[in-house]
Amino acid sequence: MEEKEIGKVSSFFSHVGVAAIKLTDKLKVGDKIHIKGNTTDFETTVNSMQIEKKSVKEAKKGDHIGVKVPEKVRPNDTVYLME
Repeated sequence: MEEKEIGKVSSFFSHVGVAAIKLTDKLKVGDKIHIKGNTTDFETTVNSMQIEKKSVKEAKKGDHIGVKVPEKVRPNDTVYLME
């Protein structure tokens, strides 16, 4: 499976398990992502995402999104789209 870098984690909200991601490429609900960093390494499917607390189906380069993740992520972790 090929991976393409599509963004970086800017912060993590542990009480809700949400990663804030600054996108450098597009992403949509249903896409599979791989988040990787020094101590982070897991894959997950994007079941929902939000921009400014509003649910969206897709986001584009430059958007700052929130995505629910199954594990803790850290600022500057890299987000890859699995194709």
